[in-house]
Amino acid sequence: MGKTILFSAVGGTDPISLNNLHDGSLLHICRWYKPDEVYLYMSKEMLEFQNQDDRYRYCINKLAESQNREIIIHEIERPELVNVQDFNYFYDDFKGCLSEIIRNAGDAEILVNISSGTPAIKSGLLVLITLGELYCKTVQVITPTKSLNEHSHKEYDVEMLWELNEDNLPDSENRCKIVYCPSLSNIKQTEIIKQLVREYDYKAALSAAELLPEEATKSYLALLKIACARLQLDNRDLNAQVNQYQMSGFPVKGDDARKYFEYALALDIKRRRGEYGDFVRALSPILADLFEMVLYKECGINIRKYVEVKNRVPRWSPSLLCGTEVESILISSFSSFDYKAVSSIHILKIIENKCHNEKVINIVESLRQVEQEVRNIAAHEVVSVTEKMIKDTTGYSSQQVMNLVKEVFKYTNLNIRSEYWDAYDDMNDFIISKI
Repeated sequence: MGKTILFSAVGGTDPISLNNLHDGSLLHICRWYKPDEVYLYMSKEMLEFQNQDDRYRYCINKLAESQNREIIIHEIERPELVNVQDFNYFYDDFKGCLSEIIRNAGDAEILVNISSGTPAIKSGLLVLITLGELYCKTVQVITPTKSLNEHSHKEYDVEMLWELNEDNLPDSENRCKIVYCPSLSNIKQTEIIKQLVREYDYKAALSAAELLPEEATKSYLALLKIACARLQLDNRDLNAQVNQYQMSGFPVKGDDARKYFEYALALDIKRRRGEYGDFVRALSPILADLFEMVLYKECGINIRKYVEVKNRVPRWSPSLLCGTEVESILISSFSSFDYKAVSSIHILKIIENKCHNEKVINIVESLRQVEQEVRNIAAHEVVSVTEKMIKDTTGYSSQQVMNLVKEVFKYTNLNIRSEYWDAYDDMNDFIISKI
């Protein structure tokens, strides 16, 4: 197990407060975090107190004795330091001190006391750790009175104060708190992660988050993993995970409805990210199923009565179709109808013959036109699919194509409300609120 090193400026209530008879911050951190080594940073005034009665080393050694261990004490003396409100002095001096400690520490954990000393000392340490890329844990100690500490050094009897110290009692309270102090690069990285989430690039956001300290990402790392799985249509245990984190942006719960809705959402994300080739290629798998659901709702025709599934592919069954009106429509629509795999064009012809809703017919015809004219080019030719190409080829923008897909859902039994289509943005807002 690696050792622990504490760096602490010495403040006015160290080592034990004469006013409240409790540990000062320095001693309290030593009590609860049990460092193996302590670096004491002392100004001229604190050095004078130390030279009077050895109070800082005395109390640290008494604590170590009570805990049956040893603490190595290093003293950083600044006898010339009188102006303890000079931020610039502390920033530069602390940088040199901490850099050397870290350089020689190996794999030791470095703790920094940010509760002892003047405001210039405390802010100097915080700014240094934020801007200086110094990987330390900052520890704050709450005062026992939960209010401002008062300093008094008159008639200071260190041995008596040790005996009267209420923090020596077995039921004393741990008033230490680790304060997460992000470095500037971590802050920048966090903003990049937020932007990647807004751009629906969850894989890149996750990769960026995994480079940050665990403490910095524990509130949202799992959420990024859920978003990645969602975009990949990996719905295993999705409901349980969404419920566990009470995530927004998952309005559809039923298995069948969610299957098609999530596919359509992922389709729209491809469009939003400018992945137009993937967008048009991904149209075909969902159109046939949507057309089938439209046919059932609008015309009462269930084509599953006429198909057999082989190797997970639905194929028209000659025996089940024989003599039916559906067979007549298919034969009259296709001169060489071969009873092979069911396709969107087959279902479109049945809808055109049996549906009395012209709006529905127009929507499915338009989508089939897009599928036929654009998808075949993207799938079989070495060509970059662009927004302009989609518009020039079909007469529709990618947004208009997606709007047609959303319209088709209205004529199925999936009960997808218009506000559900903002699901990814709702999820993104939730994730960003946790970052």
